[in-house]
Amino acid sequence: MLKDKNILVGISGGIAAYKVPFLIRLLKKEGANVRVVLTPYAKEFVTPLTLSVLSEQPVLTDFYNTGDGTWHSHIENGLWADAIVVAPLTANTMAKMVTGITDNLLLASVLSARCPVFVAPAMDLDMYKHVTTQQNVVKLQQMGYHLIEPASGELASGLEGKGRMQEPEIIFSVLNDFFKYKDDFKGKQVLISAGPTHEPIDPVRFIGNSSSGLMGIEIAKSFAERGAQVDLVLGPTHLKAEHNGITVHNVQTAEQMEKACTSLFSKSDIAVMAAAVADFTPKDKTSSKIKKEAGLKNIELVPTTDILAGLGAAKKSHQLLIGFALETDNEIANATSKLKRKNLDIIVLNSLKDKGAGFGVSTNKVTIINRNNKHTELPLMTKKEVARKLTDTIKQIMK
Repeated sequence: MLKDKNILVGISGGIAAYKVPFLIRLLKKEGANVRVVLTPYAKEFVTPLTLSVLSEQPVLTDFYNTGDGTWHSHIENGLWADAIVVAPLTANTMAKMVTGITDNLLLASVLSARCPVFVAPAMDLDMYKHVTTQQNVVKLQQMGYHLIEPASGELASGLEGKGRMQEPEIIFSVLNDFFKYKDDFKGKQVLISAGPTHEPIDPVRFIGNSSSGLMGIEIAKSFAERGAQVDLVLGPTHLKAEHNGITVHNVQTAEQMEKACTSLFSKSDIAVMAAAVADFTPKDKTSSKIKKEAGLKNIELVPTTDILAGLGAAKKSHQLLIGFALETDNEIANATSKLKRKNLDIIVLNSLKDKGAGFGVSTNKVTIINRNNKHTELPLMTKKEVARKLTDTIKQIMK
């Protein structure tokens, strides 16, 4: 997918720069045209000569050559590139990108870009964990940059933790997949629900569950990265869905989630209901905090509206509807029954019997079941990977 693509590789001044020649070699072997831009400090970690030999192009480090005055246009760099990847992205360069500082050729080229920009951070553990860096990571994603999250492992300082730049093969794979899948859902409107609902008992107490919303957020990101416009109806969670293709609709209760999903469904081509919606809500909600001394012998509950069943009843022939089932017993039978009763096209089965699956973890183990009763059982993998597999499946049944 990278053949004849113009890839601008930007290298900032971190020790992980020694890995970038391997990335350039992978890109060139795939047939990409590679241009390299170094920050001034990057030259201390990897030589322009090495990069020039591998890229088969002059390596750019300054706005102009001091010898003959040749101008290196950052505007032309930005227009030339089909994609820019900054690897490693140091904390310093990250902060400058967030604020729009352009005191070197790489930063000016990025600011001039009309193409997607990928960033692969690399820094020490405590630098990456610092609140300023974490805020900048969020801001970069809000600005539309594609984050290639650092890995955990041994760092140059000798510490162990997150901050290690992803290996060249991973960065290459991210770039290749972007061009392979970027238009899969172009022009499609996708509705996703994610997270828990909180059903209030009084102003400070509620009935809820342990869902973080991560699975639904990763599904929303996967669709957005493949060209869709996504409406994400998100229950209360500390997590963020940062992508310029995602519009977030924050809700608290099952009733609010039902109203938002019903309203948005009519304009959607695909809907994935991944939220852990409460089945019951307190019949009576007090307007003031219930005092301990007053006591509370029981809470009368009433059923919430079945969002998935409602969407299934309203579904048109051109729409796809996907649901989730979290089961503990008779998993396949219960999930298949739910798929049929609620007029779904696909159901994704989670079993709480599987270690590492379900709520509160970054991994999941699911079985994808379609309306033809085809079962695809996936091994334990990250929720990001599960989201990719699910969007792959949805793409296949759209053909």
